[in-house]
Amino acid sequence: MYTISRLARQFDLSRSTLLYYDRIGLLRPSGRSRSNYRLYTEDDRRKLARICTYRQTGMALQDIAAILSSDIEGTAARLLESQLEALDAQIARLRLQQRRTLRLLGSGQLARRVEGLDRDQWVTLLRASGMSEEDMMQWHIQFEHLYPDDHHAFLAALGIPAGEIEAIRKASRNTPAEISPRSE
Repeated sequence: MYTISRLARQFDLSRSTLLYYDRIGLLRPSGRSRSNYRLYTEDDRRKLARICTYRQTGMALQDIAAILSSDIEGTAARLLESQLEALDAQIARLRLQQRRTLRLLGSGQLARRVEGLDRDQWVTLLRASGMSEEDMMQWHIQFEHLYPDDHHAFLAALGIPAGEIEAIRKASRNTPAEISPRSE
């Protein structure tokens, strides 16, 4: 059996979090001591581990409660897919905010971010990361399709001559982008 303090420490939670989970019915202790202290079983500990795992995805407590209380197969998958969609939307909003902030800072911001690195250093870095010529071209294609202005600024910041920048961008624009993530 676990006391509330011991269980809270094990999951790096506060006692008040477990008291709250008890109050809302998410995790009730299985028993009480003679002194009326909450006592948790190994099953309760496993349930708390599941709760913590779902919380780490950002899932709301009410959705976690629905998963834990549901006998319907697929409830967890459906709610996790919904959470993933919400996270994707949030990431898209944050990326938009990031791009707008960079624009407000001025066109030289990207150049300052890569200052000190030249074309040869980037190529060496990409090759050392295991990228082939085809991988590097795919990288340019994605960059051009997703952020054409930033792609141009990036290439210019590397000191690549204007004619060569235009050739890279033209080749990138004339190849369809595969925006879906690669399977591993």
